[in-house]
Amino acid sequence: MEDKIARLVNEKLQVEGWDDCFLVEIKQHGNHKLDVFLDSDEGITFEKCRKVSRHLEAVLDEELWLGEKYTLEVSSPGVSRPLKLKRQYIKNVGRKLEVKLKEGDKEEGLLTKVEDDSIFLEQKVRIKEGKKKRTEVIEKEIAFEEIKEAKVKVSFK
Repeated sequence: MEDKIARLVNEKLQVEGWDDCFLVEIKQHGNHKLDVFLDSDEGITFEKCRKVSRHLEAVLDEELWLGEKYTLEVSSPGVSRPLKLKRQYIKNVGRKLEVKLKEGDKEEGLLTKVEDDSIFLEQKVRIKEGKKKRTEVIEKEIAFEEIKEAKVKVSFK
């Protein structure tokens, strides 16, 4: 089912004017509910979510893949959801991330760069020199394969 929905969404995203949009995730729930998460390099708009929703509804209503009664939600993942795709990391360069590593550690810092296999976080560390402490800015590389989960940290300062 999710593959069929993904094909439909990607079909819509191939249309001219949609090349900055991409499918992040599809979640099917047992109670005839379907969540589709889209994103865009420039930020997904309500209007684009609505158009994808209408595109999906036309097929779902005709084919009855989810039955006659279903709930469909098409939205952006929002900042509370973890980053899943490299393209999302690229979009969030310059923002603060909290990264949970597979080994259990957590890293936090400003996302400065995204490469093929890794991300780079700028971190401030306190270094003790005798009785004094100084702050140093370092850049830490984290391989994608080491990341369990990464979320954008929202600051209201």
